[in-house]
Amino acid sequence: MSPLNPTTKHREFSGVPGALGITFGLPVLLFFFGLIVNKNYSLQGVNLDFDAIRSQIPATTEEWLRLAFDKHTWAAYLAWFFGLVLLDYELPGKHLKGVTLRDGTQLDYKINGKFMSSLLIALLSARIFKSDNYYLPELHFIYTHQLQLTLTTIIFSFLLAVFVYLYSFAPLRKPNGVGTQERILSVNGTSGNFIYDWFIGRELNPRIGTWDIKLFCELRPGMLLWFLINLSCMHAQYHELGRVTDSIILVNVLQAFYIFDGVLNELGCLTMVDITTDGFGFMLSFGDLAWVPWAYTLQSRYLALPENTLDLGYAKVAGILALQAVGFYIFRASNQQKSDFRNGKLDHLNLKSIPTKTGSKLLCDGWWGMSQHINYLGDWFIGWSWCLPTGFQTPLTYFYVVYFGTLLVHRQTRDEAKCRDKYGEQWKEYETKVPYKIIPYVY
Repeated sequence: MSPLNPTTKHREFSGVPGALGITFGLPVLLFFFGLIVNKNYSLQGVNLDFDAIRSQIPATTEEWLRLAFDKHTWAAYLAWFFGLVLLDYELPGKHLKGVTLRDGTQLDYKINGKFMSSLLIALLSARIFKSDNYYLPELHFIYTHQLQLTLTTIIFSFLLAVFVYLYSFAPLRKPNGVGTQERILSVNGTSGNFIYDWFIGRELNPRIGTWDIKLFCELRPGMLLWFLINLSCMHAQYHELGRVTDSIILVNVLQAFYIFDGVLNELGCLTMVDITTDGFGFMLSFGDLAWVPWAYTLQSRYLALPENTLDLGYAKVAGILALQAVGFYIFRASNQQKSDFRNGKLDHLNLKSIPTKTGSKLLCDGWWGMSQHINYLGDWFIGWSWCLPTGFQTPLTYFYVVYFGTLLVHRQTRDEAKCRDKYGEQWKEYETKVPYKIIPYVY
């Protein structure tokens, strides 16, 4: 490899075995979720009816092909994905520079989440108020084609990962159009093993023209589909029961707030590890396009089924809203404090910090004196507020907080290893002053 793109030394997820395990394991898990939460069967407690589950699984290759490549489902999803691509091009937005890359350049980004969100909500509102009895066939289609859509998003994410991997080897034109230049690859995706590099992402910022594939997938098709799946569940409950329960309304509201907070604040994504460090391969493609919309909607899909109808009452709703508010406050306030500290806006407060050999400072005061990743705790509280509206009828709907807690610990250990290598003795000093990783006085 060249000096610009050194060979990857450390492999995440135990290298190829872990990459293969995730590549095959998580899609199977998503499909399993689809089998145990649908209009034909719903998990009750912890007891699985294996006969009912097996009866939904295609028995022949022909049946599998019909389910995985249903032409109506693929037409709908391709229209959704590429329709959003077109809107991303055409809608107005603010043009900003990304972080400085290893070759000293900065990529241009168009930030237009506000316009995208406003248009989607306006179109849905217009459709709802002009509809007969609030019936929207597109939401009915999503709800009744969950298994087909799950497989479609999995297959599409796989194909997109193959495309960006092969595309990373294509010559890259210089900005002036004369000659070619070397692509900037991910520091994690140049191992030389095609399976691992395809999984983790070979190119840092795959682009077609000005269209940034990674940022688009991070915030558009999967996040907004998550919102539509939730709406489809509420839509189905209304037409099944003639009313909508407070539990499913609460899940919709809390998750919609999170979704649109992310889409509207996409500027913050430009400094996230996903954008600045990680390549775009199957891990992010599958995570953005399939995992997010189908794993994060378990609560709504469960509550939409008539046998799982749940009314919470005002007191429980208020308590869950308070938990969401506390989590969001911790998450937002801590991140804002770190940002303001880095930009010198808090110099007058003389917050405790540790100067490092890189010239930066490790903040160990305020929120960041409580734990090394106090923002993760706020994020985890938000996850609990999504699960609690389902009551305690089954552990299935609490999958998110277990999965997300595991993910946060993995992120923390990954970040810790990088910081220990980057800051050396200063990091050891920091750990003595801020010993807790995420949860103060616990972990």
